Amino acid sequence: MDDTTLPRQARLREARAHLRHADPAIRQLIDAHPEFDPRAWLAELPPMDAFGTLVFQIIGQQLSVRATRQLLTRLQDQFAGQLPTPAQLLDADPNKLHAAGLSRRKSQTIRSVAAEFQSQRITEKALRAMSDAEIETRLTTIPGIGPWTVHGLLIIALERDDVVLPGDLALRKAIQRSYGLDHLPSQEEVLHIAEPWRPYRTLASAYLFATAFE
Repeated sequence: MDDTTLPRQARLREARAHLRHADPAIRQLIDAHPEFDPRAWLAELPPMDAFGTLVFQIIGQQLSVRATRQLLTRLQDQFAGQLPTPAQLLDADPNKLHAAGLSRRKSQTIRSVAAEFQSQRITEKALRAMSDAEIETRLTTIPGIGPWTVHGLLIIALERDDVVLPGDLALRKAIQRSYGLDHLPSQEEVLHIAEPWRPYRTLASAYLFATAFE
């Protein structure tokens, strides 16, 4: 269920009740963190729309959250303390992204995404009207955008309820620890473990991610 018409707290209660019943390991995490807010970590970041979230996700490819935040701050510094709009980014000297510490590849990907938004070939309104699968199919046509980047957009900007990031190393390590595995689970194993969490895989993943910072 992805019923965003319900008030957020009601959705959380419904999701927690489902997950407690569906998976003993997740139940332990829920019971151990009764006040957990899955979106509290976003308070440490600037407000981000769909474009800003994609910029954040592209910067974070293959990096820790801490390193990603540092690069995001450096990018803001290049644009008067703000995240750039698509137009501002395209009008700027491309070297500004490199000066912020971004690789040439990530800089080009961000500029490609900016061009898609600036031309309105992609809009936030259109994305919100699309299914998760449709969004992934559309965005992964852009070189440098893969499923991990799209899944972050679905969670952060679009607040989709049933998203899991099977290739995320932090999530795989959290699953290994919480489920007492003697190996790092593969992406296929993550998806298998996450199957009972449906339709609330986003919240279950958030509880697991939180364990990485304890």
